[in-house]
Amino acid sequence: MIHKARLSNGVRIITKEIPHIQSVSMGVWVNAGARDEAPDENGLSHFIEHMIFKGTAKRSAYQIAKEFDAVGGHTNAFTSMETTCYHAKVMRDHLVTMVDILSDIFLNSVFDPVEIHREQPVIFQEIGMLEDTPEEFIHVLSGNTFWGESPLGRSILGTRENLLRFDSHVVQTFFQKLYQPDRILICTAGNTEHDRILELMGPAFEAISPGDDLPDRATPVGNAQVRLFRKKMEQVHLCIGTPGLSLTDPKRFAFSLLNTLLGGNMSSRLFQEIRERRGLAYSVYSFISAYDDAGMFGAYAACDAKKIKEVVALILEEMHRIKTHPVEGMELKNAKEFLKGGLYLSSESVDNQMVRLAQNEILFNRAIPLGEIIQGIESVTADEIRDLAAELFHSDRLAVTLLGPISTRMNLKGLLSL
Repeated sequence: MIHKARLSNGVRIITKEIPHIQSVSMGVWVNAGARDEAPDENGLSHFIEHMIFKGTAKRSAYQIAKEFDAVGGHTNAFTSMETTCYHAKVMRDHLVTMVDILSDIFLNSVFDPVEIHREQPVIFQEIGMLEDTPEEFIHVLSGNTFWGESPLGRSILGTRENLLRFDSHVVQTFFQKLYQPDRILICTAGNTEHDRILELMGPAFEAISPGDDLPDRATPVGNAQVRLFRKKMEQVHLCIGTPGLSLTDPKRFAFSLLNTLLGGNMSSRLFQEIRERRGLAYSVYSFISAYDDAGMFGAYAACDAKKIKEVVALILEEMHRIKTHPVEGMELKNAKEFLKGGLYLSSESVDNQMVRLAQNEILFNRAIPLGEIIQGIESVTADEIRDLAAELFHSDRLAVTLLGPISTRMNLKGLLSL
């Protein structure tokens, strides 16, 4: 049973009651993220995510951690381009403790200058760790290649230069600007009752005062270009990006199947051709980076520098084949079963149920039954996948990013044909 309430100031509270389990998962979501930052604010959303756990008027950072550990609970947070979430999971007997701590850190964080100074080098290390992990860093570079100067083209972590400028006043001002009640969503899934959650959360969150209107997000347009980043390492890491679909596009189910067929699992075309048949790469896959109003489809591989042109050619060959020839019946059936199986298995996690509940509310303003998603997957035809690939995959829309031991004079333009 799913219940939804809206407080007088616009804060939404949604609860999914699952009485047969013993735990409760809760997330306090904000429909704001790195995409809502100006260039000189880049990194603030992620920095606030860290600082929320660094002390309130009545709890130190240590007390916050100790109190969660004392009830056997798990708590964390994450920042994306469009949302920020502070979440926790406890056994049902400790619901009141979880609510008290989550409410306290979200509503009463002090953003102490001493803690800010301590946390800056921690995020420096996080940035360094990202830059030292090429299979992750290539995606940051690829996003910048494709989205350019749009906020979607920046790193969620921000820059070291920006971080050094963030002080308590800057953090509090940004927090108050973006963390407005009509952007706040409290989602709970597990063994609890909706009225109980309203009783525990409602009074504190209803006290949040609305602020000024925020500017609308500008829909970006992808760039077609080739960028090479030379770095001494064993392999070259490659991303090829093309325009994709948004998270709310009516063709999103066909888009997910297209991704699954091309490089979404071990039986996919890219994995079988590039790794299994030719042994050119250990890691090769396709992926989707989708947002509220825009999206990118991408393919990734890591290989020997001498094989990079061959791998690029093979990726483009498979992209061309799927846009010119309908997928055969059994291959499409298997891809659908793969997606459906992932949905069913993930639904056995109370955390995943909480996340899905929140994301559907933010994107569609309603709870979407699992059966409706399954029906959307089942309804996709081979012709729809071919037509979508033909719509998205064009030679003049490719954004190619390479990272590794390559010559900056490498010319790939002759290969970039679909």
